[in-house]
Amino acid sequence: MASVEELQRVAEGLGRRLAGGDLLILTGGLGAGKTTFTQGLGRGLGVREGIISPTFVLVRNHPSLINGPGLVHVDAYRLESDAEIDDLDLESTLDSSVTVVEWGAGRVEHLTDSWLHITLVRPALASPASASLTDDDDDEPRHLRIDAYGPRWADSNLGALV
Repeated sequence: MASVEELQRVAEGLGRRLAGGDLLILTGGLGAGKTTFTQGLGRGLGVREGIISPTFVLVRNHPSLINGPGLVHVDAYRLESDAEIDDLDLESTLDSSVTVVEWGAGRVEHLTDSWLHITLVRPALASPASASLTDDDDDEPRHLRIDAYGPRWADSNLGALV
């Protein structure tokens, strides 16, 4: 991806293909673009605007504005156990919403038999000059990888999005 705009455009296209019950697990370092990706996803889903990181509240719900699935946006970074994941009660909204879990790899796959694992990498963050970068630097490239698991995604062509 050449820019934040392109990353969000890809996410928006994916959002149009999602349905209630879909689980997305986002992986990437701090500032890689996980929340930026989720903002584009939210536009594609047609949910209420104002998607920001759920870091301090752990879960943010964004209802649909078009009678589609809502978006449940989770940050599992500070959660230390499976019990803390279970306490979020994601099962109660899983069937009716698209659930996006930042930092969820190895922690939430048990919730469903199908999920997308989306990895975001921002190479510039690995350099010493990265100290001044923010998540909103539009011209900083990001690399996106989508891995699909389970029967829901068996016949999908998600590679066409990237």
